[in-house]
Amino acid sequence: MLYFLLAVIFTVALYMIMRAYPRYQVNSFHAVVFNYYSCVVTGLFLTPDLKAFQEIQWNSEGTLLTLALGTLFVIAFMSIGLTAQKVSVTAASLAGNMSLVIPVLFGLLIFKNTNKDFTLLNYAGLLIALAALALGAIQKQQKTTEFEDGQPLRVSVISYAWLLPVFTFLASGTNNTLINYLTMSYYRPEQTTLFMIIACSGAILIGTLVLLYKIVFGGEKLELRSVIGGLILGVPNFLSLYFLLLALGSFGNSAAFVFPIYNILSMLVSSLAAWILYKEKLNNLNRLGLALAVVAIVLISYQELGF
Repeated sequence: MLYFLLAVIFTVALYMIMRAYPRYQVNSFHAVVFNYYSCVVTGLFLTPDLKAFQEIQWNSEGTLLTLALGTLFVIAFMSIGLTAQKVSVTAASLAGNMSLVIPVLFGLLIFKNTNKDFTLLNYAGLLIALAALALGAIQKQQKTTEFEDGQPLRVSVISYAWLLPVFTFLASGTNNTLINYLTMSYYRPEQTTLFMIIACSGAILIGTLVLLYKIVFGGEKLELRSVIGGLILGVPNFLSLYFLLLALGSFGNSAAFVFPIYNILSMLVSSLAAWILYKEKLNNLNRLGLALAVVAIVLISYQELGF
C-alpha cells in the first residue's frame, strides 16, 4: 500500500510543480527538456543492475521506435503543463486520467489483447469518460469592458482554453497506447524501467535539438530558474512511474485493479491540492465532470474491482 500511496503523491506533485511555473517565471518548454535529464539520472540511480544496458542494441527496431517515442513524451508533457497553468490542475489531471479510454479501445479493437469480455456497463463507462472530459474542460467566459456612447458594456469573449484538455487527452492517450504496444512487442516485463530510460533519452535528444534551435535562431534565453525547475520536476516524474510499477508488483501485477484506483485517487487528490495551494475553484460543471470521471473508471473496471 505504501508504494501505491507514493505513486499518487508523486503524480500529484507533478501537477503542482508545473502549476507553479508561471509564478516563478519558469519557461515550461525549457523545464520539460531538462526534466528528462533528471528522469534518466533518477532511473539510473534506481536501476540495481546497470549491466542491463549492455543488452541494448541501439540500431534495433524496438530501440529506435522507443527513442522516437521521446518526441511524444515532450508533446504530451507540455500539453499537461499548459493545461494545468491555463485551465486548471483538475482539468489536466482529468484529461490525463481519462485518456485511458484510448489504449483501452486500441487494445479492444486493434490489438485484440483485452483479457475480458466487455459489457454494456464497460462501454457506458467509456462514453461517460468522454462526457467527464468535456465537462471538466468547460471554463467561464472571459469578460471584457467596452464603451459605447461613454457607457460601459460587459462583453463575453469565447475562451478556447478547453482545447488544451482535449489535446492533453489525445496526446496522453496516444502516448500510453504506444507505450503499451512497444513494451508488449519489444521488451520483457522486467525491462520496463530500461524502456522508460531509453524513451526519456529520446525525449532528451529531440527536446535538446529543438531547444538549441530556439536559442540560436529564435533568440530565446535559457535561464537558470528554468533548468532548476526542470531538474526538480524530473524526480517526481520518474518516481511516479517507478512506485506505480512497484505497486503493481505488490498487488500481483493486477493492472486492471491498480490503475482505476490510482486514476481516481490522482484526480481527487490533485483537485484538493490545487484548491489548498492555488485556491483553484471548480464550477458546477467541472465538479460534475470530476464525479462522472470516477463513475466512468468504476464502470470500465467494475469486474476487476469486485463489484
